[in-house]
Amino acid sequence: MPKMIFVNLPVADVEKSAAFYEAVGATKDERFCQENSTAMMMFSDTISFMLLSHERFADFTPKTIPDAKNHAQVLIALTEESPSAIDATIERAVAAGGRPDPTPRQEMGDFMYGRSFEDPDGHIIELAWMDVEKAMAVGSEPQTEPA
Repeated sequence: MPKMIFVNLPVADVEKSAAFYEAVGATKDERFCQENSTAMMMFSDTISFMLLSHERFADFTPKTIPDAKNHAQVLIALTEESPSAIDATIERAVAAGGRPDPTPRQEMGDFMYGRSFEDPDGHIIELAWMDVEKAMAVGSEPQTEPA
């Protein structure tokens, strides 16, 4: 079985957050959902977000849940197939109530592109595309001193 990642996110409104993540491309797995408590949103066969009400999230930790609109605890990064796919996902996030580009854009020539969005609860999701071969070629070019 391949390794999987489950990102557990505390959210104010599970149903609203599930609709948001469906709008940006995740698929809801009803087998792991409980109304107003839990929603499993799958981005791939190995990457899922578990959206948990604050009450349900508190079942897993005694720590205070930070307000993600004012405090960053993690930055979650997902890959996209192309820069245009990133821009399309950002457009869907904004249309669904998200905020575009809460972190600086990453534009590095023709080998790397990245943007981000903030979900309705304030969690930041970064989107990245990279042409690894071009990035490695740029990284291996000899560095010259300015004249």
